[in-house]
Amino acid sequence: MSKPIFKLVDELPTDNLTVRALQSLDFVVPGQWENIVGFENTIRQVTGETDQDMIQQIGDRAVWLYNDKSQGYQRAMWLYQTVDRSDQALASAALANKVGEKISLLGFLNRVTPKADQAQTIDLSLKLVVELVGYCQINGLPGDSISDFTNSLYEEYSGVSKMRMAALVCFDGLIPLGPDFIQRAQSLLESTNPKDLEHNSTYKQISNLIPGDSTSSQLDFIGSSFDSVKGWMGEFVSSRNLTPDKVSNNLQQFIEFSDSKLDYLAAFIDLSTNYYEHTGTQTLAQSLIERALAEI
Repeated sequence: MSKPIFKLVDELPTDNLTVRALQSLDFVVPGQWENIVGFENTIRQVTGETDQDMIQQIGDRAVWLYNDKSQGYQRAMWLYQTVDRSDQALASAALANKVGEKISLLGFLNRVTPKADQAQTIDLSLKLVVELVGYCQINGLPGDSISDFTNSLYEEYSGVSKMRMAALVCFDGLIPLGPDFIQRAQSLLESTNPKDLEHNSTYKQISNLIPGDSTSSQLDFIGSSFDSVKGWMGEFVSSRNLTPDKVSNNLQQFIEFSDSKLDYLAAFIDLSTNYYEHTGTQTLAQSLIERALAEI
């Protein structure tokens, strides 16, 4: 990793499109997420410590744990960063394809084009797998521990991690694929073949951390991961009565945009936000600080 964990946390933005997009989802998971930035500030918030010497000790231990490559923290951070940057690269390519077109769309939508449903489904599924593998890396579990991850979703996920899953459901599920995104995505995933997966740029970058010794077995793992989480996602959506329009209308209170075409809105979110990296950095910092405090 090119930057130490304290620098990554110190450099988190206090206000940008990512932060505003996440703030728009407070109605989905009320009070679960606060945009805590700054490494020392995060230590104070997580531990309640005020003694500067103790804060320094916790910070030093957290940095040491992150730098220990036998632990999974750096790999988890790389996954959070890569899955977001790949999304942005795809959206940027779509933007480049729009250059020179004579017919413009409304507002920002003249700059982006939506992904095909299959590409959107693969990206949704890969983000879900990144969440699963990242969870395993942080907690020292084998990367294929689907049941451990699923149990944690139901019993332990809260705060920033729950906000990240809310954003995944809303921004990568509901908005681009519609209210029946779970059934639609599962159907498309079942019809996906290994060649389709190999053509996906995100998969190419993270495939070495996906369990499985071949593209075919990794595709099976992706399908199993989605199947294990679809019940949680379905309950999440139904218990909150979430719809694509409700999510986009709330988003419009925080980010001004001039068109309601949801598939183009999804492309705009891909281009303009890095919610996985942002919240992933916060999750990682919190986990490191909690472990450092316990060890001290």
